[in-house]
Amino acid sequence: MDRQDPRSTGSLLTDVLGSIGNLLRQEVDLARAEVDENLKRAGAALGLLVAAVILAFIGLSVLSTAAISALVLAGISQLWATLLVGLVVLLIAVIMVIIGLKRLKLSSIAPSRAARSLKADAHMMKEAYNDR
Repeated sequence: MDRQDPRSTGSLLTDVLGSIGNLLRQEVDLARAEVDENLKRAGAALGLLVAAVILAFIGLSVLSTAAISALVLAGISQLWATLLVGLVVLLIAVIMVIIGLKRLKLSSIAPSRAARSLKADAHMMKEAYNDR
């Protein structure tokens, strides 16, 4: 049976445009919520990292003092022992910074699920348009 919708073409077009607008608003809301969630998770991780850095600094200071003392007891002058330990610690710090910068990416904060959903919606709309 061929049944026609009694509404006018303008009314149907208004409904379609309203639905597309609602869909886009929902996608933007999803992206915003995903970014907020990712930022909260990153903030908590950053707090843990700051605490770890403070504790590591204290521990490194104690261990550096112990290493300097051990080198002095082994017969090296205090100046050279201090320089040697300082250079080793600095080298380790530089290596850690390089590795950390390589691993730090802003893409981990981006709303990837919302982007995939938006692409799927666009593909669905395109297919629906091509079918008509």
